[in-house]
Amino acid sequence: MSKLLTPVLALGVALPLFGTVTPAAAQSCEDLWYQRNEIYKAQGYCFRTQRGISAFGNAGCQYDNVEDVPLSATQRRIIADIQRAERTSRCPR
Repeated sequence: MSKLLTPVLALGVALPLFGTVTPAAAQSCEDLWYQRNEIYKAQGYCFRTQRGISAFGNAGCQYDNVEDVPLSATQRRIIADIQRAERTSRCPR
């Protein structure tokens, strides 16, 4: 692999991560909801609502209670930031 292509591939891999890190980049309540729940899904949360199940499914889920989902300090901060943005935007719960 060429040295020029490596940074481009690294950037392509890193860019999707920025979408979940910066809730301010979200344009709508739907975007905020998706970003927040995408974190829970990645950590094994079992969704209860039809909306969550339709968007993410429950295959491979491990945790029925959101408080039991193992989140890093960074993930908790990101979720708190997203929830704050949802409240500010008066998004439905």
